[in-house]
Amino acid sequence: MNTTHQSTHKLITGPAQQMDAVADNSIALVVTSPPYPMIAMWDDIFSKQNQKIGNALSDNDGQKAFELMNQELDKVWKEVDRVLMPGGFACINIGDATRTIDGNFSLYASHARIIQAFVGMGMDNLPNIIWRKQTNAPNKFMGSGMLPSGAYVTLEHEWVLVFRKGGKRKFTTIEGKKHRQESAFFWNERNMWFSDLWDLKGTRQNIKKSETRKRSAAYPFLIPYRLIQMYSLYGDTVLDPFLGTGTTTMAAIASHRSSIAYDIDEAFITSASETISDLSIEFYNELIESRIDRQKEFLINREANPKKSKPKYHNENLDMAIMTKQELQMQFYDVESISRTEDGFRSFHRLKNA
Repeated sequence: MNTTHQSTHKLITGPAQQMDAVADNSIALVVTSPPYPMIAMWDDIFSKQNQKIGNALSDNDGQKAFELMNQELDKVWKEVDRVLMPGGFACINIGDATRTIDGNFSLYASHARIIQAFVGMGMDNLPNIIWRKQTNAPNKFMGSGMLPSGAYVTLEHEWVLVFRKGGKRKFTTIEGKKHRQESAFFWNERNMWFSDLWDLKGTRQNIKKSETRKRSAAYPFLIPYRLIQMYSLYGDTVLDPFLGTGTTTMAAIASHRSSIAYDIDEAFITSASETISDLSIEFYNELIESRIDRQKEFLINREANPKKSKPKYHNENLDMAIMTKQELQMQFYDVESISRTEDGFRSFHRLKNA
């Protein structure tokens, strides 16, 4: 019987430092992109959390402001540590900052400071991902151009930091192991996703509130979508402490995972809710179709190349050739419908048959 499954998606207005609605050890995966320390558009929101940050900026003390901003993020990371289940993952998209303060140009390495915070809590820092942001800018240098000793390298990448709490996640029951196998991804996707360099275009966001738009730096949908496939199972709960435009929530809906998201700015909650409501069901289901189509194309090319080994297995759920035994039980779920709830959304998913 093709049963409909449900996922819930809570959008909560409030500071992520106080995730009272999230139980200890209940989250399988955190995927988020926080405000970036020392990027000017986030100065105000950091300063509202701690007046000393604004004072440090006024005093032209960049290093002090940078550390105080990160101390505010540390409060969120401690909550992330509390709510993550043993074996759960935290994936943090962060960009380093460059800034001139009192005539002195400097790099503020947020990724290194966040790694320090997570390792200090006892989490394992796993190999990280460099997101190379495609740009058409003709002038990629900063500073004095062709004159030595005065130009600076332009930052054209951000980081996706990957942390794990308490060693490998354990699957001890027959049902748990089966569920993990059903949540598998294609061998060809593994080869592409588990690279430390992702070359993805940014995504334009339809943000209606002008003040909200000023503080938006949404990452591409494919970043959270990939991470959710890589580090969680169907039915798991994904947490985003910094909702922003709702990209992680939408990726969770597309992936048949539940989600919880926080944002201190109610305008972001409103804007993300409108986007989720306006997004068509076809958007989500075309993602699955595109993954299947890429697998078909991969198989055609594989068969045409005499030097490549051929698939030895067949997935009955998808009626497709596959490369490994680990793909035998994998299956996909279409999004059937999405409905509003008092605190967010509920999505309904149906098993996709071949």
